[in-house]
Amino acid sequence: EVILDKDEDGFYVVSCPAIKGCHSQGRTKREALENIREAVSGCLEVLNEQAKRLGRRHHAELIRIAV
Repeated sequence: EVILDKDEDGFYVVSCPAIKGCHSQGRTKREALENIREAVSGCLEVLNEQAKRLGRRHHAELIRIAV
């Protein structure tokens, strides 16, 4: 799930509360949602790399979401 809101400048700001620090924005709703998909993917890649460096066996998983 993501949260989509419009800011005072007219941009759509979107965040994924399940992933700390995972935010994006766009001029349109569509652009904002496309951008958060990329942000979620990037955040999960970073989390996986961090887990590998720490020797953890658990991995974050990328799952496509419909919005």
